[in-house]
Formats: sequence, C-alpha cells, structure tokens
Amino acid sequence: MTSNPYPLGLRLHGRRVVVVGGGAVATRRVPALLDAGADVLLVSPELTPALRARADAGRLHWVPRRFVPEDLDGAWLVQVAIDDPMAAASVSAVAAERRIFCVRADDRTAATAWTPAVTRHGPVTVAVLGGGDPRRAMTVRDAIRDLLAVRLAPDETAPTQRRPDASTGGPQAGRVALVGAGPGDPELITVKGWRLLTEADVVVADRLVPGLLLDELRPDVELVDASKIPYGPSRAQEEINQILVDRALAGAFVVRLKGGDPYVFGRGGEELLACAAAGVPVTVVPGVTSSIAAPAAAGIPVTHRGVAHEFTVVSGHLAPDAPASLVRWDALAGLHGTLVILMGLKNLAAITATLIANGRSPQTPAAVVQEATTGTQRVLRSTLGEVAADALTADLRPPAVVVVGDVVGALDG
Repeated sequence: MTSNPYPLGLRLHGRRVVVVGGGAVATRRVPALLDAGADVLLVSPELTPALRARADAGRLHWVPRRFVPEDLDGAWLVQVAIDDPMAAASVSAVAAERRIFCVRADDRTAATAWTPAVTRHGPVTVAVLGGGDPRRAMTVRDAIRDLLAVRLAPDETAPTQRRPDASTGGPQAGRVALVGAGPGDPELITVKGWRLLTEADVVVADRLVPGLLLDELRPDVELVDASKIPYGPSRAQEEINQILVDRALAGAFVVRLKGGDPYVFGRGGEELLACAAAGVPVTVVPGVTSSIAAPAAAGIPVTHRGVAHEFTVVSGHLAPDAPASLVRWDALAGLHGTLVILMGLKNLAAITATLIANGRSPQTPAAVVQEATTGTQRVLRSTLGEVAADALTADLRPPAVVVVGDVVGALDG
C-alpha cells in the first residue's frame, strides 16, 4: 500500500540544516533554506562559484571535505544533493539512525522527505507535491502561480490568461533568451522573464541571480552556474558564449539569466553577438537595474526636483588610474547631478579621492547599498570624503551600489 505524504511547513529559522553536495542541485536548494533563516552547514569538497560566494559572505558554513556522521550533530533536516547512490545512501542511513528527515536528490523513493514545487506570492507560499511526479507538481504549481498573479483590467470581470508572446510564439527550441532577473528580490523579475524561465531547457545563471528563482525551475532543467565572482573563481566570457551557442544549436531553449539588466554592465551585448554569429536567434528581456533599484530601496531617488536633473551610471571595477579605464572621472567630478557607481567597492578609496581632487566637495552626501532589495540589504550613509573608510569599517561587501549626490538626503525629514 502506498501512503500519501503528510504536508508540513518547517520553521527552520536558526535551526541547523545539513546539505551534502556542492553542485547544481545544492545551488538550487540552498537559497530557499537561507530564505527560511536556516543555519546551513554545507559539506562538500568543492562548491559551485555561486555557493562559494554565499560561503565567503558568511551566509552559510562550508566544510570542504566528504561527509562524516558527526556532521549531523544538532541537525533538524538533511538534504543530500549528490548523484553517487552509495554515498547518498550512507548519508540517509545516518539520518535514519538519528531520526532526522532526509531529502534525496538522487532517489525520491529512498527519501524520508520530499521537496515540493513551490511558488511564493508576498507572504503566501504554496507547495505542491505531485505524488512522486515532479512534472505534475510543476504544472499544478504554475497554474496556482498564475491565479495568484491575476490582474484585472478596469473593464474586465474575468482574470486574464497567460498567452504565448507574439515575439517568441511560446516555448521554442534552438534559441537563446537574455533575461534580466532584477536587483535581488525574486519578485522583481518581469512577467515575461519569469515565463521564459519556466519554459527553458537550460538556464545559464550568474552569481547575482535571485536564488529563489532557481529553486522554482523544473527538475529536468540543466542549470549551468556561470557565476563571475569578483576576484574569485569565474568562467571566461568566451566559455559562457560557447555554452549558449552549443546548447541552442543542439536544439535547446536556453535562458541566460543575469542579475539586473543584461545590457547594464552585464555583457549581454557580447553574448548576443556570439549567438548571432552562430545563427542562433536571441530574445532580450530587460530587467530592473540595480543602478536605480538599489538607491530606491534605500529611500534615495536618483533624481529629485530642485536637487538633481540628471544621473550618471558608471562602472568602478577599474581604478581611475588603470590604463584600461574608459571613465572620465575628472569630467564626472564637475557634474551637479547624481553619480551611481556599480562594482566600485574595491576601488572606492581611489575613486572618491579622484573625484575630490577634481573639484567635487568632500562634504557631498554619499551612500552605499549592499545586496539591495533582499532580506540582507544594508545601507551606509556618509560623505564623499568619508564613505570609503566608513564602508571598510562596516565590512561592506559586493554586490554594492554607491550613490554620490545631494539626492542621498533628499527624502530625509
């Protein structure tokens, strides 16, 4: 006799959850655990760049070795995210001895707990179990998500239905979509971007992609971690381009999921050109860029009547004196509007010194917004002359957006 699973919502805040494995499956599952506030212990000799970034940022604890039974000391739940059946069975055997529920990515029938297909809509979380059939669970989940996201036009009394987009004709193979995922909050991806994500055969994701979006992918989707961690492990851009082309030429529908907007320092143009050269059709879906969203999330408008009539977005990944830099920092110092600096935390001291040396007042208000629109957002307010030192003292880390200008205090009081 087959028994039905008992549905339960686990409150994991502050409780130890052990994840065994550091590959694509763990990359998809860990964000939801962190979103639940779990104390995640990740046990694996190697990690994907995205997981390594979370470990380096202190979001989880990483033990760089193979699993040992003592890893389950104090655990409430264990997720086995490895594809070695014997190793996975040994982990679940230890969990069973200790009466700890165990999720098995390699064998659902051997697991004592299943991860459902999940959709989130504000405070509402819907989890669907499909009786062991992941596709059935995903189909029901997506239908529920559509109902939760229903929009009524002013003169309509019935909910609108999702229709194939005229530019893509619905799911298609042998093509690429460059999709902006937004600044960090998974609900800030566009409706079209999310729809294409649900249709993808392959998802090539970078480090700044909201992790909860990956948790909602179909189980059969190939996830390629193309994280570009600053000053750490990364794939060469040429390799990413080749992955997009190769998968599309093999007949797959590939979504290149990028944090923010694909064309705002996202190298989306290079990927489009590589696909075009290979004859692969490309759809571009703009995303909410952090250059505007991060200041807004911190209560800072990039323009404000009587304060700033223009704003400039600039990359700070190269120091002002770097030979390869294309930025005219001396000219930027003479502007009266707002300056938004992306990827500039490492070079912030040199950038602020250059702006001041070229005439920008050191008393100009400045702010740094770390991990904007997420539950771990931090905001530092300072001045141009002090912001670099203050950011260092506060131990701010990428991703972070720097805002310089009088708009920093425009909404105060």
